[in-house]
Amino acid sequence: MKLKETLLYTQPETSSENNFDEVGDDHVSNSIETPIRKDAFDISNEKKKEIISEHFKVIMETLGLDLTDDSLKGTPHRVAKMYVEEIFSGLDPVNKPKAALFENKYQYNEMLVEKNITFYSNCEHHFVPIFGKAHVAYMSSGKVIGLSKINRIVDYFARRPYVNRMERVIERLQDKLSRASVDAKSQIKI
Repeated sequence: MKLKETLLYTQPETSSENNFDEVGDDHVSNSIETPIRKDAFDISNEKKKEIISEHFKVIMETLGLDLTDDSLKGTPHRVAKMYVEEIFSGLDPVNKPKAALFENKYQYNEMLVEKNITFYSNCEHHFVPIFGKAHVAYMSSGKVIGLSKINRIVDYFARRPYVNRMERVIERLQDKLSRASVDAKSQIKI
């Protein structure tokens, strides 16, 4: 697709519903669920990468980049692969980690804490990186969760777009831990 065809094909709508500047950046999500369309998994990851690659190629061409240059010609494919398989892999329920629970044999009745879990995510408004440290603490309800699983659960839920205040990721982690039969009074700080 040539640049002129691309620009004709992608003309923005001018309705008030799409006037993003009026909405601004100061809005909060209304659910702990990531806003995913019902048909999000109707196409394969390979097809998603193909579509993203084509669109990213158009973005690069629109910016005036020379895609015949050796350093740029594979970039649309690499970006598509990175989006589907890495950065946004937490959108795909196939990647959801199983929570391994163990009996609390030692009858440990203190707060269990896993600190400094590095996470990487992306702002859902601008798709720029968000990163930080998560600290997860909970009281055992007779079972404990494997420490490596806590890290994987944090990683899974972080690998999707969020409002950069991260309330939704905290709520998702608390929900996941309580569903894993860990005391629902878990405390999560990010």
